[in-house]
Parts: sequence; C-alpha cells; structure tokens
Amino acid sequence: MDNNKTRRPLLRRSLALGAATLGSALALTAAVAAPASAGTAGSAGVSGRHGTDYVALGDSLASGPGIPTQVDANCARSNSNYPSLIAAASGARLTDVSCSGASTVNMTAPQGTAAPQFDALNRDTDLVTLSIGVNNIGVDGAGFTSIITTCAQLSASDLAGGPCRDFFNSTGSDLLRTNIANAAPKVAATLAGIHQRAPHARVFVIGYPDLFPDDGSSCTSAAVPFAAGDFAYLRDSEKALNSMLVRQAALGGARYVDTYKPTVGHDMCEPAGERWIEPVVPTTAAAPAHPNALGHQAMAGAIERSIRGCAPRRNG
Repeated sequence: MDNNKTRRPLLRRSLALGAATLGSALALTAAVAAPASAGTAGSAGVSGRHGTDYVALGDSLASGPGIPTQVDANCARSNSNYPSLIAAASGARLTDVSCSGASTVNMTAPQGTAAPQFDALNRDTDLVTLSIGVNNIGVDGAGFTSIITTCAQLSASDLAGGPCRDFFNSTGSDLLRTNIANAAPKVAATLAGIHQRAPHARVFVIGYPDLFPDDGSSCTSAAVPFAAGDFAYLRDSEKALNSMLVRQAALGGARYVDTYKPTVGHDMCEPAGERWIEPVVPTTAAAPAHPNALGHQAMAGAIERSIRGCAPRRNG
C-alpha cells in the first residue's frame, strides 16, 4: 500500500480543519480588536525616571493580541508587549496607542471609536516607535489576516505546490509585491506626519519578525496549514515588506530596527518553547501567526539596543 496516498487525504482533512480553526481564531481577534476606545490610549503608562515621553504607534505586531495581561480588550493590547517592556526597562512615560488591525489610515483617521493614533503625539514627545505596513498589503484592501487566511484555505488544493503563490501571481504580476510598493508612499507620509507633530522625537520604524523558516523549508500541518511551496513565497514577501520599510525609514528621517534577524530560528515551525511566533493555530497565549511573549521580549531587546545607539534629538 502507498502510505503517502493514505496519509494525503488525512492531511487534507487536517488542513481543512486547521483553516477553519484559523478562521474562527482570526475572526475572534478581529472582533476583540475593533473598535478601540480613545480613553484607553494611555492605559499602559509608566512613571518615568528620566523624563522620556514615549509614544508607541502601530498594529498588532506592537499591541500583542492574546498575550497576558490584556489591558485593552478593544485593541487587543497587552501590558507585556514590546512597548511596555521598553518603557519598564527605561523608565519612560509610555502612551501606547498601538491597535490590532491598524494600517497607515489609522494614524490620521479613527479606528472604530478609537481616536487617530497621531492624537497621542505632541511637541513634548521624545521617542516614537512605529510598527506599520502589513495591514496595507492584504487581499482586496484587507489586512495581514486576509493573506494568512487565503493561503491556509488554498493549501489543501495542492499540498506539494504553491497555490497561494499562484493565486497572488494569477494576473501575471505579484499582487503582494504591488501592494507593498503602493504602501511605500503611505509609510512615507506617516513618517512625515510624525515629524510634523513631534519634531523633537527620535523615530524608530520596527521591522517585522521572522514568521516563516528563513531557509524556505516547510512544516505543513493542521497547526501551520500552508502548502509546502508557499513557505518560501511568504518568507520572501515578508522580506520585501521589510526592505520597503528600510528604504522609507532612511528617506523619512527615522531609524529602522531589524527584528527579523534576531528572531531567525524561532519561527512558527519551531516547537513550543523554541518558537517566538505562534503558528496559525496557537498553542500558547498569542494571536495566530503573531509573536508570543518570548517574541515580544526578543523584539524589545532589539529595539532597546537601537535606541541606546541613537542620541536624543532634543537639546536642553
């Protein structure tokens, strides 16, 4: 008997179950994340020893959905996310307005009932971190979860191939690469808006951590329901997004922080305890395909090192 033929339908059923579970988990995350209350913007504030006013802007890669303890159910924000860890280590006064599902639009426009994130900035702001971009590049204008859901749902159609890659290239060009290029001027405008509102602030653009195996290998399973050929495609798409952020940071008077390299080897394919990114069906407290508590600790460390290496802009 051909064991591969026997196992393949079982794996397809497992992948279908995993994709359905993913859809439910992502829907729950989205429901928790919106709308956010403007009154919770400063709920993660920390008394500053050194008088640094720190504003954290961005999406779910900053807010820490699912990670204990959740202090803002509307934005799925944790008090153990990287902004909170940085503030605790430095003694900065933190205003954390990061919110799951945020895109560049939500810097200047409300997200549900949440005020625009730029409302947290002023001339006294000393430090800004920005995690943004991934929710600008999804399917039909949707966010990051639309990419993950699409790839998971397509996987069972060609387990050994790259159905997600084929889907995004079906028109003859790569839709994700096009969306990344289209997001670049929006990130540029975001950086210009930060400098306009917080002219004395040091601004750090935070890259996205390593979600998929850096060597392009696969780990197709119910917990990670992607076809074998799509792992490298998704890795390359994330690298393209980070490369765009590198360029925009350099052009926009900000410092880029690489959180990809420090997290290589801790992607969603690694076993529990070694992975810093949860699979699409999480086994520890975090959102699907997002950093867990260990991931936020690693990201905080990379950001802290970059902050220490960048002299303050404020004089006197």
